[in-house]
Amino acid sequence: MADDNNVFDMQEHQTSWTKWIKTAVIIVVLLAVLVIGLMNVFIVQQGEYKVVTQFGEVVRIENEPGLSIKVPFIQQVQSLPKYQMNYDITSAEINTLDKKRVLVDNYAVWRVESPQAMIANARTIENAESIMANFINSVMRSELGQLEFDQIINEEDSARGDVNEMVSSRVNELLADGNYGIVVTDVRMKRTDLPEDNEKAVYRRMISERESTAQEYLSEGDAEANRIRANTDKEVTEMLSEAEADAEEIIGEGEAQAAEIYNSAFSRDPEFYELYKTLETYETTIDDETVIVLPSDSPYARILMGYVD
Repeated sequence: MADDNNVFDMQEHQTSWTKWIKTAVIIVVLLAVLVIGLMNVFIVQQGEYKVVTQFGEVVRIENEPGLSIKVPFIQQVQSLPKYQMNYDITSAEINTLDKKRVLVDNYAVWRVESPQAMIANARTIENAESIMANFINSVMRSELGQLEFDQIINEEDSARGDVNEMVSSRVNELLADGNYGIVVTDVRMKRTDLPEDNEKAVYRRMISERESTAQEYLSEGDAEANRIRANTDKEVTEMLSEAEADAEEIIGEGEAQAAEIYNSAFSRDPEFYELYKTLETYETTIDDETVIVLPSDSPYARILMGYVD
């Protein structure tokens, strides 16, 4: 009887252990399924594409925001931006039409137009940017090679605007021919620099030209100043001559009028006139030290002696 009880306990224990193992296995399986399921759920954000690939081939593209799922282990998900991106292109050395070397620094604004084509032919964003940069440098070198140096750097008479449009259009044609799935919105030159080896020579030439121009301006200014001074001196001389002539004429007229007035006044009393003129001569002939010897019958003596008729 005791042996039967022992056997029964052992069987009951084995049954409990088996149930626990089954339960644990089920839980592990469920957890594994849950983890695998969560690992294969992905979120599509606003402003991005989610490209689902299977064995390197694009099977679908998710572009609406929300949750989505992929097949475990055999499918991969890659994110691509919907928005426009900026890309700074490495400076390139270009020979201009007049055989001058110039370093051109560009940037491009671009976007992914066809995610499937981009993944199929460019694979990654980095590869797409590299392909685009090569096309831009090639086209930019061709277009700027048809312009002279001054046409590129002169802000007032620059052909940059037309060149930027032509480069953008030509690069998009090349990208479309390769079916890379990207589009260049705009290409712009940020700056143009001279190579270091001839930059100083160009600066010296520019300084020399500016100094020559400044000297020409100074010479023209001196000549104009001399002309203005000569004209002014001439006008002043003419004005002084006219003023002196007018003054002499006025003085002559005044003296004539004075003489006429004197004659009119003195003609009324000739004896007073004679006395007045005699007294006037005293002012110029007699001072404190003057000694005068006069005949007794002279007009001076007669006046001084009081013999006035």
